[in-house]
Amino acid sequence: MPLRKDGIETKKKILAVCVRLFLEQGYRETTISQIVEEAGVARGSFQNLFPTKDAVLMELVKPMFGGQFGVARGLVGDSLPPVYAYAAETAIQLTLTELNESLREIYLEAYTLPDTAEYIYLHTTAELKAIFGANFPRYSDSDFYEMDIGSAGLMRSYMARKCDIHFPLERKLERFLTAAMRMYKVPEAEQAGVLDFIAGLDMQAIAADVMHKLFAMLEMKYDFKLSSGDEREKEQ
Repeated sequence: MPLRKDGIETKKKILAVCVRLFLEQGYRETTISQIVEEAGVARGSFQNLFPTKDAVLMELVKPMFGGQFGVARGLVGDSLPPVYAYAAETAIQLTLTELNESLREIYLEAYTLPDTAEYIYLHTTAELKAIFGANFPRYSDSDFYEMDIGSAGLMRSYMARKCDIHFPLERKLERFLTAAMRMYKVPEAEQAGVLDFIAGLDMQAIAADVMHKLFAMLEMKYDFKLSSGDEREKEQ
């Protein structure tokens, strides 16, 4: 049933508060009591719209993941094979989680919670089939869905391990992409070209631009203002 106008406004208030709190203090630290108090809505109104806090995350996961392959394709262009777009998109995700700890937590929760993880599997299955279908000519959508459970688990594990001087970002990207491309039967020679391409990109600058555009999109969509980048850095 479509929401009435007052229901739409209540939902917008809740999401605005959730986005701000999730990004400024973290998903796990944000409570439903805090959300309803800051949004100025009744707890019952919150639960009518979102049975759980996890349901709010699902609302946010869709725009977060929706545009990532588009950004990656823009980086790669039309002249390179589709595996390059896959590498760029996954490298952007991994790099985003190194730039902002609250985003790391949001991505980890998205890859962990059953409903959001299922959304990611379903959203990615078609992309994987389009990119790697030639390597698995007899595989169905279900086969690629099942493979994505594995590659998404790999992604989550690398996201959870923070980079440091012993495991820098460049090494993380190389390790993840090598494992993923082997899983999807990318020839070794092509793997080397993909890794060289990613190594030649300024992934931190690219991911920072994606992050700022994501924040701006969320601010515009839900009509609120996050704290400045400098303030967010202090809070991390």
